[in-house]
Amino acid sequence: METSRSLNQSLSAQVLAQGESWIGFDVGLFIDRFWANTVDGLSYGSIYALVAIGYTLVYGVLKLINFAHSEVFIVGAFAAYFTFTALGFRPGPTLDIPMIEIVVNLLLAGVVAMIASGLLALTLERVAYRPLRKKKAPRLVFLITAVGASFTIQQLFLLWRGANAERAIRLLRPEPVFEFFGARVTNIQLTIFLASLVLMLVADIFINRTRLGRGIRAVAQDPDTATLMGVNRERVIMLTFIVGGVLAGAAALFYIMQIPQGVLYNGGFLLGIKAFTAAVLGGIGNLRGALLGGLILGIAENYGQSLFGGEWRDIVAFVLLIAILMFRPTGILGESLGKARV
Repeated sequence: METSRSLNQSLSAQVLAQGESWIGFDVGLFIDRFWANTVDGLSYGSIYALVAIGYTLVYGVLKLINFAHSEVFIVGAFAAYFTFTALGFRPGPTLDIPMIEIVVNLLLAGVVAMIASGLLALTLERVAYRPLRKKKAPRLVFLITAVGASFTIQQLFLLWRGANAERAIRLLRPEPVFEFFGARVTNIQLTIFLASLVLMLVADIFINRTRLGRGIRAVAQDPDTATLMGVNRERVIMLTFIVGGVLAGAAALFYIMQIPQGVLYNGGFLLGIKAFTAAVLGGIGNLRGALLGGLILGIAENYGQSLFGGEWRDIVAFVLLIAILMFRPTGILGESLGKARV
């Protein structure tokens, strides 16, 4: 023990003697890559925001943090990946195929991913959470069940596919489309950002302008009164999980477009935590807060990566969350789903 302590002290002394620091602070790199990090952060933040909507919807309706939502996301990623292989694509260099064929294949993979994630979300609700609601179980039991379901799904994928990530398949080669203050915006970044905005706009219109959306907001505000007014609470809960799952499936496709090697049995764990952080950051239970929180989080972690070093990328996200909640515990927007304006 003494030998080990002496060795650690010696190594620490050597590091300090060489003038090295355990944390970097590169303002020059931060300034040089400011706009590039902003563009890249918006694409990552769009993915976080889509997944965060699932957390927000479920919490708004049930006051439940569905920590198994990260596995709903990764199931969509696996579904999209296997769709690529079923269509004849294999790991390796990007093939030169017509753009229309690429778009059709991506759309098909996205639809399969959304269906797979939506079905898993519905299955979790029916199998794991509905029996607990019938027994009026405490909220802590729901939380433990969500964590248990998350690890169970992870282990099933580990047994099936192993611990190594699936070999990367890339249909669309990243190419610059235009420059934004000197930062190159690629076709993949632009596609992810615009498609995510469209999906989030559709989700917002659905929640705030449709009859089913009014039912979701009614149950979120007062489930007992909503039931007396003729709203089918179980149907609303089922719909809430499906919508969150479908959006997570779309996010999964965008994720493997951005990071083709990211299909891994536990690949949704960290991203799920970040998406939950985004939901809390914007205001848990707030649909538009999930969008805002996701975009802020994606940009902030990219800034932190340049300023402090790559190993601090994930830490910056959670430090930002703590800082926001110290001054505004309800998040930036802080408006619940049940009180959302029509």
